Formats: sequence, structure tokens, C-alpha cells
Amino acid sequence: MASARDLTRTACVWLLLCCSCASGISGKGRGHFGERDPQQSDRVVVDQAAVQTLQSPLTTVFFPVLYILIFVVGLPANGMAIWVFLFRTKKKHPSSIYMANLALADLLFVIWLPLKISYHLDGNDWVFGEPLCKVLVAFFYGNMYCSVLFIACLSVQRYWVVAHPLSQQRKNNKVAVGVCVAIWAFIWVTSTPLYLYQHTARLKEPNITTCHDVSIIHDPENPFDSVRLPFYYFLFMALAVFLVPCVVIVVAYVLLLRVLGNCMDDNAASKNRHKAVVLIVLVLVTFLVCFVPSNVMLVLHYALLKEGVVNNGYGFYTSTLCLSSLNCCLDPFIYYFVSEDFRNHVKNTLLCRSSRTVERMRVSFSSMKYSRKSKSYVSDGGTTQSSSC
Repeated sequence: MASARDLTRTACVWLLLCCSCASGISGKGRGHFGERDPQQSDRVVVDQAAVQTLQSPLTTVFFPVLYILIFVVGLPANGMAIWVFLFRTKKKHPSSIYMANLALADLLFVIWLPLKISYHLDGNDWVFGEPLCKVLVAFFYGNMYCSVLFIACLSVQRYWVVAHPLSQQRKNNKVAVGVCVAIWAFIWVTSTPLYLYQHTARLKEPNITTCHDVSIIHDPENPFDSVRLPFYYFLFMALAVFLVPCVVIVVAYVLLLRVLGNCMDDNAASKNRHKAVVLIVLVLVTFLVCFVPSNVMLVLHYALLKEGVVNNGYGFYTSTLCLSSLNCCLDPFIYYFVSEDFRNHVKNTLLCRSSRTVERMRVSFSSMKYSRKSKSYVSDGGTTQSSSC
């Protein structure tokens, strides 16, 4: 439980840090929306508050440093996870199928992060063109909503395994594959609106091209027409792809704890409850840091933009979007606590043990007796071997 409290405390510190950074640059203004320059139609004019935010250390130092950290941790962690699920896990089960797809979603986003890092290090100047900006934005939000859906599937599967331990695994695997295919198809279809409106804006001052940072308002008297599509898109995604899975996750874990509470074996039930609590805390931290602030601020941001409301807290909004990328680093911890096989496979992979070597060691140790006093395996002849398998 101490580790659970530490994780929650860390999440709160991250949120407070971003709030303090954002509050110093929020300023008064209309946030990041710009209007076409009457003299140069290809240029966009933004207010001074927007200029200060785009040139602030928050977006040009903190964001790229955090994205570099996510890239350095997320790329090998999720790459190894996919390797373990595909090549080291012989007996596939629904949890491993969901976790492999979750790792793939994270990896598909992480490989695009160098473009995001370059953008912020260059002073929020996008030099890769409008099409790549749309692709980056689509993968950014696709990863976020994929993660929410696959974590919901993992939560339901966790409850189902405990409540129905004798269910047919082969049938469950087919259901899991079908659900994953449906999620990927749904995310690809719902990402289509992100390709239908412009994300880049070439500013007059400063002389940069932003990507998904400035919304161009064509008619200041009626701003809703310019942000109608993103407003309805993020409102739908927040309700259907964030709020509904959140309810499913809460219900699944409440039922899981209830089932564990009714178990007769105190020792086994206590161990399972502890693992369930750790998993719940991990999911809670992931949602508190990555998903709840970003989804709330997305809806709030575009709701205020469509009304032309002054001082919409854009610094905090961009900070929550940046923090949402941390799920690429937190998801591997979910794999670690959900699956004991995953833990063993990762350890064997890091120790460069082949599948054949691991199998030989397992057979060797299965023929020995475990000594609690020496915490090692002892053969009938008295020979002792380490249990590092």
C-alpha cells in the first residue's frame, strides 16, 4: 500500500507542477486562436498572451524534455512488451491479447514523438507540412482513446477471470481478438474528422508555423462556425470513449473486490486483493494524470473558444495534453502487475535466456524440492540450486 500512496502522491505533484507552470503564462486574452491578417491573407494574427505562451519555457523547454523522457522510456518498454507477447508468450490468453494491443497503440504514438520534440525545440515552429501535422494529431488522440478502451477491456477481463475461472479460454481468446479488431476499426473511423480541418497556422508574429496550437477563427463575430467540427468531435469522444469506459472500469473493479471479498481462502484472497488494489491504483494514477485532465480541458477549451470567452487557461490546457502522453510510460507497469508470466518473460529476456533454456530450467526445478529455510531448490542428493528462473 505504501507504493500505491507513493504513486498517487507523484501524480498529484505532476499536476501541481503543470498548474503552477501554466498559471504563470495564462495571462488575459483569448487563448490560442488567431484571425487572418487583412494585409497578408496567408498569415494569422494572435494576441500577446498567445505569443508569450508560444515563447515560454513551458512549451519550449518543459514539453520537449518531457517528450524526450517519454520517448526514451516508452520506446524500449513497449517494444519489449510486444516482443514478449508475440515471441515469448506461448500460451495466449485474453489479457495478453489486450496488453499486446495496448503496447502496440503506445508504440505507434511513440515513434512519432521525434517530430513533436523537434517542433517544441524549434520554438513551436512546424516545418513538416500540414499532412504530417494531421497524422501526428491523429496518432496522438488515437493513442489516448485506444489506451482508455484497452484498459477498460483489461479491467473487465480481470474481473471475469476471477469470477469465472472455469470459462473456456479458447472461446475467450476469440472474443478478445474480435474486441481488439473492433476497437482498432472504431478508432481509425473516429479519427477521420481530425483530417478534415486545418491544424497548422502560419503566424505573423512570431514568424512561426504552429501545429494544433492555434485555431483560426474566420469570423470573430461567430467563432463557433470555425471550431464546430473539433468541438463536436472532442465532446463525443469525451462522452463515448472516455466517460463510458470509466464507468465500466469502476463497475468492474467494484465487482472484482466484491468477489475477492467473498473468497473462503483467507491467504489466497488476501494476496489477490493486494494485487487487485495495486492494479486499481495504477489505473487510477494513469487516469488522474493522463486522461481525466486532458479530456475535461479539451471539451472546456473548445466550448470556450466557440463562445469567444476571454482567458480560457490555454497554458493549463496544453500541459494536460502533454501529460496525457505519459500513459505510454505507465502502461508497461499495468502489464507488469496484471501478468506474472509477463514479469518472468521480461526477466528472462533481460538475462538473454532463450525459450529453450527457460524450459530446461523449469523442468530441472520442477524435479526438486523447495526449501523455505534456504529459499532455494534442493535435489534429493542435497545439491542446492538458485531459483532465479
